[in-house]
Amino acid sequence: CRCSCSCVWSDSSEGNISPDSLRKFNNLGKFTYQEKLGLAGAMVDVSKWPLLSVLSAQEQAAVRQVYIFGTSANEAIYITHANEVFAFGLNCSGCLGTGDSVSTIVPKKLDFLQGKKVVSLSYGSGPHVLLATEDGQLFAWGHNVYSQLGNNTTSAGLSPALITNNLQSKKVTEVACGSHHSLALTQDGEVFAWGYNNCGQVGSGSTTNQPYPRKVTGCLQGKAAVGITCGQTSSLALIDNGEVYGWGYNGNGQLGIGNNGNQLCPCRLATLQGVCIQQVVAGYAHCLALTDEGLLYAWGANTYGQLGTRNKSNHLSPVQIMVDKERVVEVAACHSTHTSAAKTQSGKVFMWGQCRGQSMVLPHLTHFTATDDVFACFATPSVMWRLLSVEHDDFMTASEALRKEFDSPETSDLKFSVDGKCIHVHKAVLKISRCEHFRSMFRSQWSEGQQDVIEIGQFSYPVYRSFLQFLYTDTVELPPEDAIGLLDLATSYCENQLKRLCQQIIKRGITVDNAFTLLSAAIRYDAEDLEEFCFRFCVNHLTQVTQTTAFWQVDGGMLKEFISRASRCGAFKN
Repeated sequence: CRCSCSCVWSDSSEGNISPDSLRKFNNLGKFTYQEKLGLAGAMVDVSKWPLLSVLSAQEQAAVRQVYIFGTSANEAIYITHANEVFAFGLNCSGCLGTGDSVSTIVPKKLDFLQGKKVVSLSYGSGPHVLLATEDGQLFAWGHNVYSQLGNNTTSAGLSPALITNNLQSKKVTEVACGSHHSLALTQDGEVFAWGYNNCGQVGSGSTTNQPYPRKVTGCLQGKAAVGITCGQTSSLALIDNGEVYGWGYNGNGQLGIGNNGNQLCPCRLATLQGVCIQQVVAGYAHCLALTDEGLLYAWGANTYGQLGTRNKSNHLSPVQIMVDKERVVEVAACHSTHTSAAKTQSGKVFMWGQCRGQSMVLPHLTHFTATDDVFACFATPSVMWRLLSVEHDDFMTASEALRKEFDSPETSDLKFSVDGKCIHVHKAVLKISRCEHFRSMFRSQWSEGQQDVIEIGQFSYPVYRSFLQFLYTDTVELPPEDAIGLLDLATSYCENQLKRLCQQIIKRGITVDNAFTLLSAAIRYDAEDLEEFCFRFCVNHLTQVTQTTAFWQVDGGMLKEFISRASRCGAFKN
């Protein structure tokens, strides 16, 4: 067992987890940390990853990002708050980058990466490791029999080496590794591939190994990619218009193109025509794709039920799953596992596929709060599916103490009355807050001891409470349908950070039915980024949007402007 619970699994001939086992799992306690809305990266409870227990409390406190990888999940790389990179573990094929192939339980610093801020990290089966930095540099080390390091040799790389072939003027923003091939995505939306190419996974049109980065063209020519992912011997690219292209091995249908023939060049997933994909991930031989409406599709191998289709039959084309669940906001898979996970809008986490060696053929609700914990406790091997940011919860920080006292009648000295309900706050907090509205109010109108209750009539109770809570916590806990009112408040009070958080909430909650209403609000409140997002959503779902009540209730001027703008974008071309 890889987690701190006493799990008992069924030995039934069906290979599925028994109801008793599921009950035992469901009785696990909830974790103490919460994901922070609006912050980049995932927050992880390090206690779920046994390998990290070798770090001292002092070393754990210094960790900012961490990545556990390897064929047995026995290697780890972590980055400190000072941007120092350390590695420890088994060190197969020199994958730790320490300059030798000697295993170490004591973390060793990778001096070559000193001061580099890491933005993307991935590993292969050798393993080999790719790392992209904030300034767009690409580093590689580890196994290299198939030139998967991209340095034009087949010699193992025992230390991180800068990879520049064909990338001298490029800024790499994301990396992805298959078993023995590599992908890199540039800031310009170009995809480069190299390494083992026996099934066409490099996308060069042949099966000849590629010793250095080569731009993937064909159907990707002229298109801007925004995401990349790899299965063991397949590759996928997500385009900015929501299309997905795949190439490489397809024996289990993992390219989703309706057949099981390998593809030597990128091929579009035609079955996904009409939907706009915003995230795609690949497992060992299966894939998951999430649309901008929160719909989830799966395809490829299904030996362990990793597609979540209630059976173990492979699917050569995408099929929609979790149709009876609420909107999905994140999906997770890793090329070295047969495990799948998803998170819904309300924070529920589901898992399915190979879970601790057993098969789950349907998404099962867990008590986890992050998809990452599914891989820590149930994947084989228990590797991380993405680079994680670490939150420490062994003591209460000043911000956590402030969060705890929000709306506390016991300690407050000021109340806001909204819709007949009171919100309890502290004058001192509002006086020193970054909100110019309150700072000006206290300077010009108030002195200590005056007015303990303020009446608010312009905004609703949920909206104003969320605003005040934001001043205490930097987060917003509000459903998407109420975020428009908060966006109105943020605009009135000139709170730009709050505007950005509202826009994130609205983006996550956009649907065909409310898209035009949200577009109108974005225009009204001068939220340019949100306006562009809502406009693109309306164009991508034009037929459905034009049939909604909101579309025909908008004023004529805006309707005319939308039609004109959509026409300029080619929305009405056959």
